Amino acid sequence: MRLLKTSPCTKTDEERETARLITQGDRTAMKALYELSVGRLAGTCARYIPDEDDLHDVLQDSYVKIFTHMADFEYRGPGSLEAWMQRIVVNEALKFLRGKRVHASLDESAEDIPPYDVPETEDIPLDILHDMIRRLPDGQRTVFNLYACEGKSHKEIARLLHIGESSSASQFSRAKRQLAQWIREYWTLHENKEP
Repeated sequence: MRLLKTSPCTKTDEERETARLITQGDRTAMKALYELSVGRLAGTCARYIPDEDDLHDVLQDSYVKIFTHMADFEYRGPGSLEAWMQRIVVNEALKFLRGKRVHASLDESAEDIPPYDVPETEDIPLDILHDMIRRLPDGQRTVFNLYACEGKSHKEIARLLHIGESSSASQFSRAKRQLAQWIREYWTLHENKEP
């Protein structure tokens, strides 16, 4: 992915040059970075924030933070700029959710979740799977995304959300159980239809 239209150079040089230009207030560099990244960052934000208006607000706050804190970015290899921006979006989404106090219901005592079969998801369109994740209750969706998509441990999630580790594990199990149910319903509805 080319960040700026410059002479041929490596991605390392492009990411560093983009960060340098943005730090200096170069609006062309800001616009180029925005246009190249907004789709992916909006997708990340949508995993946490299902409401379109709220999503746009969080995404806007994220870009303000990205552009005003670009001097804090440290290059750590190809793709590190995008990873840094993704972390900002996730953190802004979590900050928004904390402001709405959606995590108040998360700190519940853990309960035994009965085992269940995980249905096949390979042939389900990605947008359908994303919609299923977005339909989860706020707490379950947040924990599911942090664990399954961001690769956080339940200990890290507990620290981020100010809940117990067992609550994180319980919410993740509930989310998986709900998703499994919706996936089974999807297959029941589509099993006799032509693809």
